[in-house]
Amino acid sequence: MASSQYIKMLGTGSAMCTRCYNTCFYLKSQAGQLMVDAGGGNGIFRQLYRAGIDYTQIHHLFVTHVHTDHIMGVIWLIRKISPLLYKGKYHGTFTIYCHREVREALETMCNIMIPAKIMAAVGNTIILREVTDGETLDIDDMRVTFFDIGSDKTLQYGFSALMPDGQRVVCLGDEPYNSVSEQYVRGCDWLLCEAFCMYRDREQFRPYEKHHSTVIDAGKLAQELGVKNLLLYHTEDTRLMARRDNYTAEARTVFTGNIHVPMDLETIYLNA
Repeated sequence: MASSQYIKMLGTGSAMCTRCYNTCFYLKSQAGQLMVDAGGGNGIFRQLYRAGIDYTQIHHLFVTHVHTDHIMGVIWLIRKISPLLYKGKYHGTFTIYCHREVREALETMCNIMIPAKIMAAVGNTIILREVTDGETLDIDDMRVTFFDIGSDKTLQYGFSALMPDGQRVVCLGDEPYNSVSEQYVRGCDWLLCEAFCMYRDREQFRPYEKHHSTVIDAGKLAQELGVKNLLLYHTEDTRLMARRDNYTAEARTVFTGNIHVPMDLETIYLNA
């Protein structure tokens, strides 16, 4: 019997991908949900539709950082949900959890791009909830701790979600691991980690110049910190159909746990 807890990958690609959507996902617990990032545009609605997720039922969204491939879809969600709130077709509140830079960026972009009458919902029924490093909140039946991943490029947060069955799901955003995150990553059940390309292809894709890591880097990290399940995402898309096999094979050389390399719209069940 399938678990009632799962991750639905809405997108698995890096910023400039055209064969798959930008990285974002939907975390479903036994009685709750949290969407993480929204990709780079209104294609988020197509992804949600294809995933069978009704966006009017999404009430919690976390935005990791201000890069366009993560934040621009959020503007479209606000643009769509605000009129529905006014018409009584969206019930409850829509809370966007984010750090200071994301909050400021969303406020600025919304003021420029969204009509004033739609903006009236922001701060009222659409809530920009600023979170701080190490802050823990109960989101439905999940206990979620947000943390600064220690990026030296732009402020970026990840999160650790304690699920109702005791499993711990950790998202490291889309940059290489920094030891400041060790307390959240070590021994986790599920680690979502970027792997821009395979290590063997590093000269072609130059991940380190883009402040990204490789499959080998992610696998070594997961092995060192005792991770049970490693999920690789935010990749290049030149050999998309072979990505799962290629990435899994390379990760297997350094990691003995379970390896997941999902395609867009794939569901990963969080079986304990």
